[in-house]
Amino acid sequence: MYRDIRDYAEARQSLGMATRLIVLQDEGLRELSPALRLKTSVVYQSSDVKRRHAPDASRFRVAVVGHLRDEKDPFRAVMAVRRIGRAAPVEVLQIGAALNREMRTRSRGWRKLEPRYRWLGSVSHGAAMRWLASSHVLVVSSVMEGGANVICEAARIGVPVLASRVPGNVGMLGRDYPGYFPLFDDKALARLIERCRTDAGYYKRLRSALLRRRALFAPGAERVGLLRVLKTLPARPRSAGRRRGSG
Repeated sequence: MYRDIRDYAEARQSLGMATRLIVLQDEGLRELSPALRLKTSVVYQSSDVKRRHAPDASRFRVAVVGHLRDEKDPFRAVMAVRRIGRAAPVEVLQIGAALNREMRTRSRGWRKLEPRYRWLGSVSHGAAMRWLASSHVLVVSSVMEGGANVICEAARIGVPVLASRVPGNVGMLGRDYPGYFPLFDDKALARLIERCRTDAGYYKRLRSALLRRRALFAPGAERVGLLRVLKTLPARPRSAGRRRGSG
């Protein structure tokens, strides 16, 4: 959505060949021409996670969930926490495998530099959801995002999200969501983390804004959306070589 169809003619051609298109969040429609939008539906991904938000009372936990790679800008949260006074009871909990040697080296470097940073590496989905549910906020700092499933999971659990202002995140959370920061701006992210930690009114407003989106990510809503698209598909023509009633 935010790379291939801009750069490759073959990707754009595939959109023209498709009978119907599905995008995972409503800002995705803006990437398409008016003609393509006519055959495009928005169907949000869903999550059936059953956990509820129960943040750790001993510290303000910032979760970052996703495999470590450049397009996720994975160390922006720990960069932000470095800007917060050392006396503040804040920690960054990073979950996800390092997909290359550079990411592994950088993560190990941050562990030595910042004692409030923990990298758990790759864990099971169940364990990741337990850690997410025990966190005060989720940071999604992506440079490019089609529609992060971890946002669906955070919304279903009730964990407020702080997100980079890129189309894929805005399409998931809504244009009026109060938890965005500019891309690559750890100073702005640090301010948001501190505001969440110290301003109960803002934290409540952030959580309420997320919960208003919660129903979008319910499994039933995704099922209805997919069935709606399927019902608009034209009937398949009968094969020219088959006759009614033939074996």
